[in-house]
Amino acid sequence: MSRFEGVTVSDRALQNQFMPIEFRNLKTKFVSVKNKDGKVKVGDLPPLMVKLKALSSAFTEDKIKQKLGESYDDMSNEIDFETFLREYLNLQGQAKEKSGGQKNSSSVLKTSSATTLVESEKATYVRHINIYLADDPFLKQFLPMDPASNDLFNLAKDGVLLCKLINVAVSGTIDERAINTKKVLNLWERNENHTLALNSAKAIGCTVVNIGTQDLVEGRPTLLLGLISQIIKIQLLADLNLKKTPQLVEVLDDGNGDIEELMALAPEKVLLKWMNFHLKKGGYEKTVTNFSSDVKDAKAYAFLLNVLAPEYCNPLTLDTKDATERAKLVLDHAERMGCKRYLSPEDIVEGWTNLNLAFVAQIFHERNGLSVDSKKISFAERITDDVQLSRDERCFRLWMNSLGVENYVNNVFEDVRNGWVLLEVLDKVAPGSVNWKQATKPPIKFPFRKVENCNQVVMIGETLKFSIVNLGGNDIVQGNKKLIIAFLWQLMRYNMLQLLKSLRSRSRGKDITDSYIINWANRKIKSTGRSRQIESFKDKSISSGLFFLELLSAVEPRVVNWNLVTKGESDEEKKLNATYIISVARKIGCSIFLLPEDIMEVNQKMMLTLTASIMYWCLQNSPEECETSNGYSSTYASDASSPAPSVNGEDESSSLCSEVPSLTIDDAAPDVTVSSSQFENGESTTVE
Repeated sequence: MSRFEGVTVSDRALQNQFMPIEFRNLKTKFVSVKNKDGKVKVGDLPPLMVKLKALSSAFTEDKIKQKLGESYDDMSNEIDFETFLREYLNLQGQAKEKSGGQKNSSSVLKTSSATTLVESEKATYVRHINIYLADDPFLKQFLPMDPASNDLFNLAKDGVLLCKLINVAVSGTIDERAINTKKVLNLWERNENHTLALNSAKAIGCTVVNIGTQDLVEGRPTLLLGLISQIIKIQLLADLNLKKTPQLVEVLDDGNGDIEELMALAPEKVLLKWMNFHLKKGGYEKTVTNFSSDVKDAKAYAFLLNVLAPEYCNPLTLDTKDATERAKLVLDHAERMGCKRYLSPEDIVEGWTNLNLAFVAQIFHERNGLSVDSKKISFAERITDDVQLSRDERCFRLWMNSLGVENYVNNVFEDVRNGWVLLEVLDKVAPGSVNWKQATKPPIKFPFRKVENCNQVVMIGETLKFSIVNLGGNDIVQGNKKLIIAFLWQLMRYNMLQLLKSLRSRSRGKDITDSYIINWANRKIKSTGRSRQIESFKDKSISSGLFFLELLSAVEPRVVNWNLVTKGESDEEKKLNATYIISVARKIGCSIFLLPEDIMEVNQKMMLTLTASIMYWCLQNSPEECETSNGYSSTYASDASSPAPSVNGEDESSSLCSEVPSLTIDDAAPDVTVSSSQFENGESTTVE
């Protein structure tokens, strides 16, 4: 599956030898040889490495085995990804030496090809940004950037560019009132912007594991380009689904294909299906399976554009024998039909995956060539989800992907049906709970293997004391949406309690329940001299947003600009406050996946997760904070004599902390057991 992941390793020196696309390819191949225990052994490497382009011409499989045997006495030893990379570099260096190339293995991958890829990606992303952010009130003073310079890396250092680009990808993700925008930002303000950007990137589906604010402040090219490419990909593929483009139902084979399968496909797979649908109509005999080798001769593009925009067809395109010249004619054709020229002919011929995918997505946006048959559209439009189920699906999908699972989740209800991704999530939040020897990894041919996986999921849920009445493995296989959502909520809640486990040392043995968290929040607000309180996470007064704004101000006084806060009386005012709350919470470091509507409508589950996230951040960043005899925070009690300003516009005092780390999801130890009854009834969950 093609993804814009910023794959990283802990060794910075090792990481610097690779470009993002190389990491993705090597990581995918490494993961593909894992056994049922999720492990790779030294003996698994020779058949894998002999297929790698850089090694295949220099070594046989037996020779690679011999080379590895010089370092490892036992070929059954487990090997991790970083060690695999080092062995790969070592062998590639020897391959270079054999062919008369450079002998220094540490610079093997810093080839002209890799450098060209970085420059090509940078140039493409700069052109994209120059177009989509040209009219931005703040950034227009710095645009257009020069694709040949390092303007992109320099401009990205204050975090504003990334925040704005995220809003281009998914409008309204970030309340721009929360972005620190001025020509010169101090270190604290930059850190806030980058924290906001990273948490917001996770909230639109980006994978940001191992990317920190310091990496972005330093403008590290590899990580920055990886993140930008993910954001742009999400923007360009946003309409590749039946909800946004119901006409896509036409690409099903003979109009009788499985519409649920189409809904479950990753956006890039839908794009390939759309492309092949038109290529077949145009008489192209091959099937395009990727955005690299299958399109680098530009012939598929020529056929595609001739089908979509025959009026701009150039007869010379297919007659041209030179691939670069053909690619140039293809780009000319695309430009005449309205596509902006982002990439060069060389980018097509080199087969750069990200750039070719972006090019095809741009063609789709400009002219998808699909039918406007009302019957077909009506059929697709009937396949809609309950609004609340759709929101829940979105929340859990983003949360699951934020855990760094190897199998990216595109559609929760479809992707969990083989049980594997649920086992991955369980292994993340409750390490050691999964028996991988009894699990079957996709692709799974036999249905009973899927049931086995899902039965293990249910069994682990029972062990964790989840309420799984009426839930069996077969319910997950069959895609029972309500039961899947109920299970995922309990799993997310369990994970949240792990994060709060650090409270145990301060809570004097008290259970961590909903009431405990509510009392903590109420006392935190009261300590600032305010009187706003809630009785439960169903309290209708929450809809105004003022409770959470006062709570955020209590844990970090400088973060809320009260001049921007409304009274929260009308729906419009509530929406403004709710949007601001989410961005402010992410700005201080909370990793949250709710929507403004969840606050406005007082979604009990989301109110709990939001409050718990703020609580966790506060305690993590206030190590000096102690608990009272009742187990509740009293750090700000000294401020009670100086009430914080109301929503009438007075300024807050400033309070700086030395650092704002992002909220993570696997900090706590795994030995937390959950006792959870029917989650819909809002019963408390207890840390024992």
